[in-house]
Amino acid sequence: MTRTEYHRVDAPTLAGAGEVIVHGHWGRPLIWFPSEAGSNEQFADFGILDAIRSAVDDGLLTVFCVPSYDLWSWSDTGLPLGDRARQHRRYEQWIVDQVVPFVRDRCGGREDIALAGPSMGAFHAVLFALRYPHLFGRALGFSGNYDTWSWRSWGTADDDTYFANPMDFVPNTHGPHLDYLRSRLHLTLVVGSGSWEDSTGANESTRRLDGHLADKQIRHEAHVWGPEWPHDWSSWRTQTALYLPALG
Repeated sequence: MTRTEYHRVDAPTLAGAGEVIVHGHWGRPLIWFPSEAGSNEQFADFGILDAIRSAVDDGLLTVFCVPSYDLWSWSDTGLPLGDRARQHRRYEQWIVDQVVPFVRDRCGGREDIALAGPSMGAFHAVLFALRYPHLFGRALGFSGNYDTWSWRSWGTADDDTYFANPMDFVPNTHGPHLDYLRSRLHLTLVVGSGSWEDSTGANESTRRLDGHLADKQIRHEAHVWGPEWPHDWSSWRTQTALYLPALG
């Protein structure tokens, strides 16, 4: 039986504590971000745990499921994009300052933390890896839209919007930081060509980010699945079963 634990991790930047659900007893740590405004229960409730259960039970992966903060950041379309980005920064600080040390402690000091998630969770996984490659050398995004300006956004562009949008900062990355990304980072982008992959912007955005990463020679893979694969959990169960166990 899969070992599952529930932990409260201090979240001073979010005025409280956040619950992290841990599945597994050993293996490479993987932080799983839910889809937009989703809970940390999604991973089990929508069948992703079942899809990779053998990798978890065999000690290849330990999965840390975090809750979203989207309702107070990216999903609050009443705020200009800059304020949404600044709200996201509070969540970012929780992940980096509190969740990462918890993950390392729970996994015996392992530092090879990987990130993954679907839809908005894919955006989080890829953004965190690009911004913090010293913490996260591996990230997998399933059906992500990586352009924040395409999310019914408005307001004035500033540093906060720029550094929260991979479509803005990746093309302009250069010098020693780019060299570090090339040496440290490996991204996997997966998207279907079925229902809602176009209307969510995921298909076009994944292809465009693939191009930017290729231009910058940042290690990555991009897998575009066919029209029978929609922007939905049925696709993500199959895709995660293929790509996540290989991390272990």
